[in-house]
Amino acid sequence: MVPSNCLNCSPGEVSPAACSKFVKHGFYNRSSDGKRIQRYRCTGCGKSPSIATFDHCFRQKKRHMNERVVELLCSGVSLRRVAMLTKLNRKTVVRIFLIESMRAEFAYRNANLDMAKADTIEFDDMETFEHTKCKPLSITLAVEHGTRRILGVEVSAMAANGKLAKKARRIYGPRKDERRAARKRLFARIENSVKQGATIKSDQNPHYPRDVAKAFPGCAHERHKGKRGSLGGQGEIKKVKFDPLFSLNHTCAMFRAN
Repeated sequence: MVPSNCLNCSPGEVSPAACSKFVKHGFYNRSSDGKRIQRYRCTGCGKSPSIATFDHCFRQKKRHMNERVVELLCSGVSLRRVAMLTKLNRKTVVRIFLIESMRAEFAYRNANLDMAKADTIEFDDMETFEHTKCKPLSITLAVEHGTRRILGVEVSAMAANGKLAKKARRIYGPRKDERRAARKRLFARIENSVKQGATIKSDQNPHYPRDVAKAFPGCAHERHKGKRGSLGGQGEIKKVKFDPLFSLNHTCAMFRAN
């Protein structure tokens, strides 16, 4: 799709009537895949863009591999393994991932703008790590109750804890905890997708009430026990029959297991 106005013409250099006119200016065969591309010429500035100039994969040499790379990455295949299977350089896989992730984020934001506001949402922090467990990450996720529509995701660094905390500090130094800042960014992003007076569900994390009350004044905050808090005794195998945060936990499980 060619825009109606030339992007190269600066305001004031040519008349608007001349600037907004494109004429066909031949074809060329793209060297990367041999596809025949229509070229145009601006009657105002003389520039000759083509259809490929305004494409999201402009100047990519391996654009035919984008769909395959995204499919493998979404299936839980590591970046190095994707490069081996597709016979691409790892840097090429990273660049494809960055381009497609920006497209996915743009599509997701536009989709949320067209949907109705949520009256009940669930949010929590899911823990994972980078390339080693000494570098833990927190994924703050918010979904709509029932439909499991993803309202927003934020990734942040967190301080190492548990048995590996001492080793992590010795190897990588102290790690700043950015989970609260990530929650604030997430709440600021999804506030237009949440109704006034909505119900917000979470676990009994002591850091949540303050952030929720500040970001969503007037909304009801329901706090539920997590799975560990619901089970009594030591060493006993008990099943939680009702999960009040099922929509959130099921979405996290689908993230992990695809």
